[in-house]
Parts: sequence; structure tokens; C-alpha cells
Amino acid sequence: MKAPLAGRVALVTGAGDGVGRGVAMRLAADGVKVVVAEIDESSGRSAAREIKERFGGRARFVRTDVSDRGEVEAAVAAALDAWGRLDILVNNAWGSADVGGVEEKTDGQLSRAFDVGFHGPLWAMQAAFPSMRARGWGRVVNMCSLSGIDAHRGTLEYNAAKEALRTLTRTAAREWAATGVVVNAVCPAAHSAAFRRAASVRPHTAREAEAANPMGRLGDPEDDVAPVVAFLAGEGCRYLTGNTLFVDGGAHINGVAWGPEPEGAD
Repeated sequence: MKAPLAGRVALVTGAGDGVGRGVAMRLAADGVKVVVAEIDESSGRSAAREIKERFGGRARFVRTDVSDRGEVEAAVAAALDAWGRLDILVNNAWGSADVGGVEEKTDGQLSRAFDVGFHGPLWAMQAAFPSMRARGWGRVVNMCSLSGIDAHRGTLEYNAAKEALRTLTRTAAREWAATGVVVNAVCPAAHSAAFRRAASVRPHTAREAEAANPMGRLGDPEDDVAPVVAFLAGEGCRYLTGNTLFVDGGAHINGVAWGPEPEGAD
């Protein structure tokens, strides 16, 4: 049986670990050729190798710092050079946020967050759009966060960048709707690299975050989050655009934190 997305080409940023890696694996399982755009060379090469070994798929690693416009554009160009097209763009890459109050945040922290979490996705979308528009078909999935929607404490720069990305998602969806390019956002609650970093510092609050989830757990990147991204990347998403999908076990319903709150929070 033909894979549902056979022949499509995707670029996934931050695909070396966590949610990005899970998404890359699922897309590859569905027949997609994947550009693994990752700043960490070891994990990026590992992900590309795993795609080939597990699925017999085609993958290409491109070291990419999404805060650098030239590197983002080079990653898009790599997909076009390798396979002549780019159908699916998943903006997932993130760095880290320093936990601290609003009054403690620095210009540098905020600038870095917006370069990685907003400008990087914007540059990727701008670079990918001409090819998608020319074919009359494109799928953009931006990984956002309940942290911004619920204004979780201690991570202002992350919250703000992710909400800016949701605004970009809706604006591009409206402007590109007639071109065949649809743009949606996913807010996941999963065992991402960011969650693991936070849990290593505050394991007890990490356990509490899992227990507070309506399903009693955080999702698996490949088995729980990636299938939703695969739907958004597929033919069935032709009439769905500008939406935010909460892939979080129901955490958004009552504003449950996806991850550890700062120490001392009420």
C-alpha cells in the first residue's frame, strides 16, 4: 500500500530530539523525504540515519541555527536542491528559557527568544512559500505552546515568542488561504528536550506536572504528537487553516501547566 504522503518533501527544524525528532520519524514513516534541520550535529545526523534505517526513507541532515537567517534559507535551499520541492515545513526548533521573574529578564534573553522562536520560523516560511505557491500546495505547522496562552510564570521570553508565532500562523493562514498553502499551530504537552531539562533541575515539580495532566501523563513525541502533525501535513488538511490544535491530553481545558513551574510558585 502506498504511503499516505509518498513523494512529499518536508523540512523539520529542531528534528534531532524530542518533538521534532518524533515528527520527522512519523513523516518518514508516511513516505516523506525529510530535511533534518538541527543545530546539534550529533543528534541531527543520528536522526537522519535513523530515518534511513527504520523506514528505508530518504533524509538529509543540514546543520541549522534558526536564529541565523542565512542558515534557515540554506536549509530550505537544501530541500529544493536535493528533491526539487518543499511541501511541508514544521517549525519546531527552540533553545532554552532561563526561569525567572519578569523583572529579571534581560534584553539579550528576549532578543534570543524572538530570533529562535519567531524570526526563525518567519524566515523559513518566507523562503518556503514561493515553491509552495508555485505548486498550489503547501503545509506549514508551527509548534507553539500552552505556556504562552496561559502565561506560565518564569518563562516570559518563551511565552512571548510562542504567542508571536501563533499570531504569525494566523496572519499567514489568512493571507495565503487562496494559494493552497495552509498554516496551523500545534501546542503539545510532551516529553520534549525542554521538559527533560526542566525535570532534571526540578524532578518533583515535573512529576506533579505529569500527575496534573487530565490523562495523567505527558505525551510521547512520536506516538502522541506526531500523528496530529502528520494529519496537518496531509491531504485531509486542505480546508483547515489558521487553527491552534492542543495536543496535550486535555491540559488546556482548565489551564494545567505542561511543565514545571518556578520554585516557590503558589
